[in-house]
Amino acid sequence: MTTRLVLVHGTRVSGAAWRLPAYLEVLAGFDVVTPDLPGHGARLEERFTTDAAVAVIAEAVDGGDPSDPVVLVGHSLGGYMAMAYAARHPTRLAGLVLIGASAVPRGPGAAAYRAFASLIPRLGAQRLARLSNRAMVRLTDVETARAVLDDGESYAATADAWAAVMADGDPRLLRDVTCPVLLVSGQWDQLRVHARRFAAQCRDARVVVVPRATHLLPLSHPRVVATLLRDFALEVGGGADSGHSATT
Repeated sequence: MTTRLVLVHGTRVSGAAWRLPAYLEVLAGFDVVTPDLPGHGARLEERFTTDAAVAVIAEAVDGGDPSDPVVLVGHSLGGYMAMAYAARHPTRLAGLVLIGASAVPRGPGAAAYRAFASLIPRLGAQRLARLSNRAMVRLTDVETARAVLDDGESYAATADAWAAVMADGDPRLLRDVTCPVLLVSGQWDQLRVHARRFAAQCRDARVVVVPRATHLLPLSHPRVVATLLRDFALEVGGGADSGHSATT
C-alpha cells in the first residue's frame, strides 16, 4: 500500500510548483500527483470554474490504485478547490491539507482581490506577470521563481478563479469531511485570519503556523512544507514505498 499525495497549486503557477527539489526528495516513496488546474499549465486554454477544477482533482485522486489511501493538499486557490472536492466526496480521503486557504473569501478584504482582477484586461497579463515575477523573486529566490512561473498567460484565469473562490469558499464545506484536516499557513499570510473558524467546522483538525513565512509558504519554505506533508501522510495514510517517485 502506497499513499497517494495529490498536490494542487495556487493561482498563477501550475503543478510545477510542487516539483521543486525539496518536494521530490522529501516525498520520495509516495505516489505524488501534481495536476494543473483549468487555465493553468497544460490546461491553459480551459476555462476555470469550480466544477472544472473539482473534476481535475477527482481525476487525480482516482487515478491510482483504489485501495491506496489518498491525501489531498491544496495551496491558496488549490486549497479552496480541494475543500470543494472534499465537500462533494466527504469520505473519500485519508487526509486533507489546506495551505493558505483558511480565510472566508468575502467581505471588505475580498474587494482588493476583485479590484486587482479588474486590472488584468486593462493592463494585460504580461505586464502584471512582470510585476508579480519581481515580487516572487524577492519572496523566494530566482531559481524557484524561474522553475514555477510561466510567461503570464495564466493571469487570464485569475478573475474566474477568484470569483469561484469568493462564490464557493466557505468553512462549512468541511462539516461532513470525515478525514483529519491540517490547516497550514505562514505567520504573515493574509489568508489565515479565520483558521480557527475553519478548524471548528472539522471533525478532526489541527492548525500549524510557520514563523516568518508569507502566503507563498510552499515556494519560500518548500522543505518545511514537504516535511509537514510527509509526516501527516505517514500518520493518516501510513504508506510510503521506496520504489515510487513523483509524477505529474
